[in-house]
Amino acid sequence: MSQGTDMNSSALRAAKSQLRSLMKQRLANLSQESILSQSTKVFDSLCKFKPYEDAKRVAVYLSMPGGEIQTDSIVRHALSSGKQVFVPYLHKSGLQPSDGPTRLMDMVSLKDIEDYETLQRDKWGIPSVDAATVHERKRSVGELGGNRSEDISLDLILMPGVAFDVDPQTKAIRRLGHGKGFYDYFLHRYALAASSEEKTSNGRPAVLLYALALKEQFLSPSSGESVPVGPHDQPIDGLFLGDGQIKESAKNGGTS
Repeated sequence: MSQGTDMNSSALRAAKSQLRSLMKQRLANLSQESILSQSTKVFDSLCKFKPYEDAKRVAVYLSMPGGEIQTDSIVRHALSSGKQVFVPYLHKSGLQPSDGPTRLMDMVSLKDIEDYETLQRDKWGIPSVDAATVHERKRSVGELGGNRSEDISLDLILMPGVAFDVDPQTKAIRRLGHGKGFYDYFLHRYALAASSEEKTSNGRPAVLLYALALKEQFLSPSSGESVPVGPHDQPIDGLFLGDGQIKESAKNGGTS
């Protein structure tokens, strides 16, 4: 069992919060030039990545102006390559706080580059889908009303994160998110909604989960730092780093 799964929930929350604060300080010192340079390397790696080349339906986060890999060029390339592109849409769940999260994230489709360019930035500077247009869009999980048979399965999800490392025992890549649980709960709901034909032999949805990260967000074993994880934290399939590397969880064959 990896180190983090032995933590009780309060210790786990504290460890995650501490690492998020540390990473926020570390990333604040990065120049925009470095972020853009690293983003270009990730873009170049992704464009040569066969699962991306073969993917027909790709979900990708829309980036903040700083502190993470920029995804504008990825969205434009995927759309211009004829892929269906899905992006996060946050909305109220209708649940009481005692019953579950009050806000949910779904993935909804972009129509084309013109549609993408009309998205307005929110208070964090992130391009955001207008709630008034959601009914016109395809979606990946049927939480927004409508016919579940129209839900769209995804081939590849490109995720953000705060910090990443490799579990020294399982060699799986671990991800620390921003703390809202949007991706964890989305993936849980996506798995519940997936049909048997959309699952692998171990029962997990066939969608590939890859994250994009600045090299400063990857915690090497020599750093003495690690990503704290609990039993519900899902490892990802791989990680594109801003130095051009693609790291993959052990089951997928190591590092390139």
